Amino acid sequence: METLTLTVNGEARHIDCDPATPLLYVLRNDLDLTGAKLGCGLEQCGACAVLIDGEATLCCNRPAGEVAGREIVTVEALEKDEAGAAVQRAFVAEGAAQCGYCTSGLVVAATSLLKRNAAPDRDAIVAGLKDHLCRCGSHARVIAAIRRAAKELGNG
Repeated sequence: METLTLTVNGEARHIDCDPATPLLYVLRNDLDLTGAKLGCGLEQCGACAVLIDGEATLCCNRPAGEVAGREIVTVEALEKDEAGAAVQRAFVAEGAAQCGYCTSGLVVAATSLLKRNAAPDRDAIVAGLKDHLCRCGSHARVIAAIRRAAKELGNG
């Protein structure tokens, strides 16, 4: 056990854990931030996405010790971010969530995408979501939501 200092949603948090503990487990079990989900457990479905230093990062296998000292932002804090808030509003307006399990990961990925590319075309959106699976088939509505968010931000 070690005490790790993680900066999560703008706040330094001190966590006593094995540095090899997956970040997702620390977020959910120690910090009660349950937006990121455990889907596949192999960083292949995208349900566990968070922003690490502004980049969408899958965290169900990423050791918490690896991200100490970096800025971690979860879906719970995206409403404070202009792009994140626009993405959340657009997902609601477009009905981009069906069962909702993958939604937080998709919102995180879309926010990261819009910060890198303010006016992504369809191909860029699809590429930006390549690590995210939606078993309900909401991808067309997700793409529409990202386009809507870009327009709301004055970029689409």
